[in-house]
Amino acid sequence: MLFSSIISKLACFAYFPKATPRSLIVSMSEKAKFLSRSLFYLITISIFLLVLSSFSLVQFPSTHFIPRSVFELVLVNSTSFLLKPKAKTELVKFPSFPSTDTNLSMRFGSLSCPNSIVGASGCHRMKTCDRNQGLGKLKVFMYDLPPEFHFGLLGWKGNKNQTWPNVDRHSRIPSYPGGLNLQHSVEYWLTLDLLASNTPEVGNAVRVQNSSEADIVFVPFFSSLSYNRHSKLHGKEKVSVNKMLQTKLVRFLMARDEWKRFGGNDHLIVAHHPNSMLYARKKLGSAMFVLADFGRYPVEIANLGKDIIAPYKHVVRTIPIGESAQFDRRPILMHFQGAIYRKDGGAIRQQLYYLLKDEKDVHFTFGTYRGNGIKKAAQGMASSKFCLNIAGDTPSSNRLFDAIASRCVPVIISDDIELPFEDVLDYSEFCLFVRASDAVRKGYLLDLLRGIDRYHWTKLWERLKEIAPHYEYSYPSQPNDAVAMVWEAVLRKVSSVQFKRHRRNRFARSEALLKRV
Repeated sequence: MLFSSIISKLACFAYFPKATPRSLIVSMSEKAKFLSRSLFYLITISIFLLVLSSFSLVQFPSTHFIPRSVFELVLVNSTSFLLKPKAKTELVKFPSFPSTDTNLSMRFGSLSCPNSIVGASGCHRMKTCDRNQGLGKLKVFMYDLPPEFHFGLLGWKGNKNQTWPNVDRHSRIPSYPGGLNLQHSVEYWLTLDLLASNTPEVGNAVRVQNSSEADIVFVPFFSSLSYNRHSKLHGKEKVSVNKMLQTKLVRFLMARDEWKRFGGNDHLIVAHHPNSMLYARKKLGSAMFVLADFGRYPVEIANLGKDIIAPYKHVVRTIPIGESAQFDRRPILMHFQGAIYRKDGGAIRQQLYYLLKDEKDVHFTFGTYRGNGIKKAAQGMASSKFCLNIAGDTPSSNRLFDAIASRCVPVIISDDIELPFEDVLDYSEFCLFVRASDAVRKGYLLDLLRGIDRYHWTKLWERLKEIAPHYEYSYPSQPNDAVAMVWEAVLRKVSSVQFKRHRRNRFARSEALLKRV
């Protein structure tokens, strides 16, 4: 009321200047000075209160009056105020919104810890950050293929019309063969996880019964096992069991409405062994593959744009964190044990062998996993500061994951290698990378590794122990283990598949409607 009264008097004075007596003008002039000062102070106080109230609204979002959509827009487009001035990665905490708004965790998931890794247990630099938080579990439709495509390859025989083994008890689950077969067993662990997904607290993906509700369609073919055990002809066979199964699989998929709907690009096929799916891969190339690397695939069939790189299942024993030897208790500088004479990109192994074989603190020998080979390799890695992962017939090998399980800092010498989950894991934090052309220079590798002191090695080693659980396959699967990481990688790929699909549908639906008119 006071403010409106002042304004009305000033307006009256401005409108009737000639009709005002001189004495009145002098009096009003003095009053005007007083009122102008009062008005200045009033405006200043009002601005201060407005700023203060805005700050309180940000600090106490549960009581604010700013629409949530506007507030979210400000945060998403003006996040710089959340950063400390001179910090590179350290963030001030975001305001804690009410838990009823589940979309916020999804929207801010990628902002809350930019240099962390993906998992399912919240955000912490030393642990993991769930970039998929708020999205829920991946919804998967799995075909009920006959046992000959999956557990039947393990010798399992169920009752009549029984497709899947009972996974409620470990004793009833067919075991996967050990040795080198085990390293490509990815499809086995993913299938078990889906079979158990309807059990509370088990499974990192949810199996749905209606394909129209699914994010991805899973093809449960144990392709690596099929290759390892049934790729050779036996007896009077003219076609191997492996080739026969692939032919039947192609015929099955091509006849399915689920495949026809999107041309198979929402299907997930595991072909982890480099030679698995050799006969069918071209016809099924539109699907999403889970692979070890791209070494034996043409780019039009397999590439990072649509496919997943999954870790090998390590074959050496996992060293518990508390038992892992520190820098001074590892007498071997670098370790390599395996096939030395390889072809193509693996020729570098032979060159390195002749450069390093006579060094006293280097273990570089020929070896296999047969007999006592796995145990010897495990002992050697656990006693070494660095473990060499050198390209062989293909860019990748199981040694990287054996080294991680042994808590031995990996040295990767493979220019064309693709690594699992590299979109969310920074391998330079726990691995060393050496170009092949540098590695074969005399003295280069020795000088590099001998120059790394205890402090810098321990930094790599500590980070290695943190990320090691992401490469462990297990049943029941655990949050953040290899099974969970693969499903999360698939979930991230699904969004790009949907994006392409929606773009293709821009005019398709309209044109279909016009044809009906």
